[in-house]
Amino acid sequence: MIYSFKGFIPVIHPSSFVHPMATVTGNVIIGKHVYIGPGAALRGDWGAVVIDDGCNVQENCTLHMFPGKTIHLMQNSHIGHGAIIHGASIGRDCMVGMNAVIMDNVHLGDGSIVGALTFVPEGMEVPPRSILVGNPARIVKEVSDEMLAWKKKGTRLYQTLPNDMKNHWQEVEPLAEIPVERPDQALLFENWNEIKNND
Repeated sequence: MIYSFKGFIPVIHPSSFVHPMATVTGNVIIGKHVYIGPGAALRGDWGAVVIDDGCNVQENCTLHMFPGKTIHLMQNSHIGHGAIIHGASIGRDCMVGMNAVIMDNVHLGDGSIVGALTFVPEGMEVPPRSILVGNPARIVKEVSDEMLAWKKKGTRLYQTLPNDMKNHWQEVEPLAEIPVERPDQALLFENWNEIKNND
């Protein structure tokens, strides 16, 4: 569901995948190899939403802003299921956990990780490679090289998803019973095995 608003038409790179049950409105720019999941709402009606290459915005996320502000997800940002980003800047290689809330004028430093259900209050300046948890958020430690490498693997998996969705995703009628020749589940995570084995 992609809509213009006051003359602003969303810009979406052809290599990206936006689920038809996501809603993208107005002043939204989506770069290369981005995954936008079902139920996500990207609302560029009062300002801008800019999503750089390689990001993912998972199911039921909301991206919106105070009037005149820009949300910027920098390259390889990873936004977990149900998170809310409101007028914030998310640095390169950051991960925002499930159902976290990032408020206006937050600057999340590169390589930072926000825990699930964390509330990051308005205006918080977060140094690079910080781990944040709690309500309100507090910095509890620094992201290690191992943690950042783990995060990057997860993001690379999501970067394979737009192409997989375009090649294998289709609407169907459900089956009434389990077929004898049902595929092996290993097919579903072969990309993950390739990513792990190539590191």
